[in-house]
Amino acid sequence: MMRLARSRFSESMATLGAKLLPFADAASVDLPLPRLLRLSLFQVSVGMSLVLLIGTLNRVMIVELGVPAALVSIMLALPLLAAPFRALIGFRSDNHRSELGWRRVPYIWMGTLLQFGGFAIMPFALLVLAGEGQSASAPAWVGHLAAALAFGLVGIGVHTTQTVGLALATDLAPIERQPQVVGLMYVMLLVGMIGSAFVFGEMLATYSPGRLIQVIQGAAVATAVLNLSALWKQEARNPKHKRGVPVTATFQQAWGQFTGSRHALRRLWVVGMGTMAFTMEDALLEPYGGEILGLSVSATTTLTATLAIGGLLGFGWASRILSRGGDPFRMASWGATVGIPAFATVILAGPTQSAELFALGTLLIGIGGGLFGHGTLTATMNLAAPGQAGLALGAWGAVQATVAGLAMATGGIVRDLVAHRANAMGGYLSVYTIEIALLLLTLLAMTPLLRPPAADA
Repeated sequence: MMRLARSRFSESMATLGAKLLPFADAASVDLPLPRLLRLSLFQVSVGMSLVLLIGTLNRVMIVELGVPAALVSIMLALPLLAAPFRALIGFRSDNHRSELGWRRVPYIWMGTLLQFGGFAIMPFALLVLAGEGQSASAPAWVGHLAAALAFGLVGIGVHTTQTVGLALATDLAPIERQPQVVGLMYVMLLVGMIGSAFVFGEMLATYSPGRLIQVIQGAAVATAVLNLSALWKQEARNPKHKRGVPVTATFQQAWGQFTGSRHALRRLWVVGMGTMAFTMEDALLEPYGGEILGLSVSATTTLTATLAIGGLLGFGWASRILSRGGDPFRMASWGATVGIPAFATVILAGPTQSAELFALGTLLIGIGGGLFGHGTLTATMNLAAPGQAGLALGAWGAVQATVAGLAMATGGIVRDLVAHRANAMGGYLSVYTIEIALLLLTLLAMTPLLRPPAADA
């Protein structure tokens, strides 16, 4: 009797867990949830890197170290030099040949080394920029060059690890579960951003250059541990992927097949415009909070967690609707619609000096970006032909990352130009106004892609 009661209790708890845990339905017999969650650790390291680069370091360099916002934004945009090659990286990992019979592992390993190397160089660059100790006599350009190299290495490593890691996740999942698996991977990215933002905020509550360097060194070690843990015993060796086995298609042929479907290029254009609308402020939100609203380093770093929490809510909502057969581009249009009042709220926070409005606007930006990202990602996955998971994810990531880099650089330059002619607040608010206009253009371009509402039922 007791055994029967325990069995029923276990079944009920398992059912309850599947209902409460986001993307629990992504697990399968061949890819159980513990293994899937371990694989997703590479996304946690990516989220940590993004928070450190886009959140903490860009604020410290602009506000505490006095580096011009335009120069910092250009540094953050340096990884876009590699972003257009994400589709090629994905294709190469689809068709890689090695003696061990691995396709994805070599690329994830190299991406991890690049991330670690960038973080290893970064403390020395910051010492020069801060003018600490013997480094005070070094020319400023040495610090700028070293910081740019560090940012570039971390960014290129993130692009490689994320593209190939997502492709490995889709390899391991059954075809019918692949969209849910990719969704789970991006939720774990947001979880990594939220967790690391809180940790960095707590560690930097009392800011000093030495404490910041310790945080960066810890991030380097954590990146290697997380990525290697995620990769361990995930990809099986396959004789078909050994050296000497011919590749069946060229990149040009595979790309032509991918873009040959109706509205494929329009979809990539929509991804680009919407991404630019949601990312022009990425390098400016924390400096805006510090310079205009007077928030501390710890407070503005925690604000990044608010943005990630909003993204997590958006992804969860989108997953619920899309799992019922909803139109992914209608979901993306909802995200763009939420983004318009979100940026209006952030604009209003400056003149009113309201940290609460700023936090609310940041949360709404995260929700809108989550809805838009999940919708466009699902639509892109639907275009992927068998054996082209890496190419499809690479194409989506290439457009998104390239445009995000350009948007961040543009945002910083526009902010500095307007601030030079008017004032600092005017520089920030002009960027947020441009983003509202881009969201309106995104909604207009998306109109031909939407199914009639009745088709979503």
